[in-house]
Amino acid sequence: MKKSIIIFSLLSFGISSLAQAQEKPMDVKYRRSSLHTMVIESEKFPKKEVVLKAFNNSPFPDKYNDHQIGAKSFNPVNYPLTAEEKAAIYKPSKMGKLVAKAADVKIDSVSKELSFRIQKYLSKEKIANKLVAKWFNRQSDGSFDYNLVADRGVFNASFLETKSAQSSSDGQALLKTAGFELISNTFVVINKFNFVANEPVARAVRDVAKEEAIKSITIPKLLEKANKGLDAVYEKTKEGYSIFATSYLYKLVWNDTISNIFFNDLYKEKGSIDAKTKEAFDKSNLFKLEFVGDESATGLILFSLKEKRTEDQIIEIATVKIVDNVYAKLQKKYDVFKTKTPLYTGFPITAKIGVKEGLEGGEKFEVLEQNIDPKTGVATYKKIGKIKVNKKLVWDNTYNAGEAPLAEPVVEGKEAKPVIDRTTFDGGKKFYSGLLIKQIK
Repeated sequence: MKKSIIIFSLLSFGISSLAQAQEKPMDVKYRRSSLHTMVIESEKFPKKEVVLKAFNNSPFPDKYNDHQIGAKSFNPVNYPLTAEEKAAIYKPSKMGKLVAKAADVKIDSVSKELSFRIQKYLSKEKIANKLVAKWFNRQSDGSFDYNLVADRGVFNASFLETKSAQSSSDGQALLKTAGFELISNTFVVINKFNFVANEPVARAVRDVAKEEAIKSITIPKLLEKANKGLDAVYEKTKEGYSIFATSYLYKLVWNDTISNIFFNDLYKEKGSIDAKTKEAFDKSNLFKLEFVGDESATGLILFSLKEKRTEDQIIEIATVKIVDNVYAKLQKKYDVFKTKTPLYTGFPITAKIGVKEGLEGGEKFEVLEQNIDPKTGVATYKKIGKIKVNKKLVWDNTYNAGEAPLAEPVVEGKEAKPVIDRTTFDGGKKFYSGLLIKQIK
């Protein structure tokens, strides 16, 4: 079996190489969380195909391992709830009477039932099983291997040599220990979009305002002037769409109990798999996803006659940006979803994160030193300091931002502003390229 051998040491070059690290930032290998992303299909908003295309073609969040397992979208309409399941949602009726029987529940609101339908989709399609299957490179015959775990674990040569030299049971014990933190940090984000045309809303606001003006303004000339002003506001606000995005975050449940059952009853390598074990994994209800929480973001999509991009291109850009926005909110709100990022340089202190990750300036990060036990493969992180984002040097790394000038034009007698292609932090001179940083509240 081919081994995946990756050298993990982030500290071997030493603090004395700070100057060299500044010129040639280290290509850091570190343990990322893994992510599968999806979008909920709906017929209720315009430009559906454009939005789905933009989502499917958007750059994958580079702070996570790409753990896509195939399906990128699903329609909740295809996962209706039973009368018993609805009874748990619709307890009192609109009349205030309690629902006597589950069969009496006739309501069918996809919006109100959405979180329950998502859970039903995840369970019925065995998404958790598929995530585990990808972790262990499951083949068509049902066999597994540890190559992806080894690769993403950034294990050193001695660990993999030890694993290969052990008996099967001892080798799996090593793998269970080392892979635990990796597999338990596997997430699914399911995105729901809604587009609302601005014109009907702008028209309704204008018409109501005009009705109020008629009631309160008795002088014809003043009323005419007020109506012209309302019409002008309408013209400015009627174009384009308002976009709403909600992202639901789920985490793969992986603990000692699940790990032991998996390795003892379901894990078989090439040459030792049998039909019974293969079927047992396919039908297993051992693996589950737990709901962590959700976040929402809103934005405007406006069009201009001066705009060189097409309407579809503008919608595509807006879709990607609002997804980045809501992901950044999820990371700030839920500690378990926060990413670690390597320092790009140590002096000055910089990292390849920016506006896309929700930075505005002033955010605080803790600096972590990663150490991996060569015997168990388990990584530990030691806090060695704090840094703060420099408000004047935040990198705009949002989607399509590269089309704008990175620096102001040079004007004679005026010093040009530097090109910003990374975010700069304040906080000390003892750090170096390769240390990890994590945002704190």
